[in-house]
Amino acid sequence: MIESIPFGRTGHDSTRIIFGAAALSAVTQDEADATMELVRQHGLNHLDTAASYGEAELRLAPWLAEHRDEYFLATKTEKRTSEAAYAEINSSLERLQTDHVDLIQLHNLVAEDEWQTAFAPGGVLEAVVRARDEGLVRHIGVTGHGVTVAAQHLRSLAEFDFDSVLLPYNFPMSQNAAYLADFEALTATCGERGVAVQTIKAITRAPWGDREQTAATWYEPLRDQAAIDTAVAWVLGRDGVFLNTVGDIHILPLVLDAAERFTGRPSEEDMRALESAFGLEPLFV
Repeated sequence: MIESIPFGRTGHDSTRIIFGAAALSAVTQDEADATMELVRQHGLNHLDTAASYGEAELRLAPWLAEHRDEYFLATKTEKRTSEAAYAEINSSLERLQTDHVDLIQLHNLVAEDEWQTAFAPGGVLEAVVRARDEGLVRHIGVTGHGVTVAAQHLRSLAEFDFDSVLLPYNFPMSQNAAYLADFEALTATCGERGVAVQTIKAITRAPWGDREQTAATWYEPLRDQAAIDTAVAWVLGRDGVFLNTVGDIHILPLVLDAAERFTGRPSEEDMRALESAFGLEPLFV
């Protein structure tokens, strides 16, 4: 059984495995329905999508029509100005066929110029606060990629009292001393403030590079069940963090099965063996 813990200070106990609906970006409705049934069978109660995830919001809508009250629902906006973001939030609600989302997130807020725009007068922050005040969203978070994201999230938390953050975390990235220091500083601040910490890219093997892309993910994922078990356990072995699932419906069952079997964090020796056997590389450098 997958553990549930408080999602920060939101008042919701979320499963530590969060379904990443990027996996529904380019699938049929039948495939989406079957995927959501799998998600339900594993007891997940937290869904994470985004306006920019292709058809994902539309694919979730039929499921939500029957099961909306069973899930903490999150989406994201990449718009950086208030007017555009407010319009996109309302578009997401229409696409999802719901009157509110539980969490709206500023999507991939890392680049300095976008960061400055977001927090300036007329920026996206005004839109998400307005949406919260109007009951369209209940909580506000921020997400990002890259090696500077943890430091940027700390800056964002200094500007606004976000309810959640989302960023990469896996063994290869933990070998980047600067990134790990920023990650530790961020998680310490989040712990003090009751901010939920979501992690992504748990089962990254390496960038695709010149290799043929054979999965829906924009990075090459691990595919071996035992390897995924180890990679997932390494993330879940860090108390208090959430793991957002993979962006490929065919690999998703392996991640969910790995989470079901989690008993504790692998050793450094285990992780070095995994790194050597599968050629793990950092996705962001």
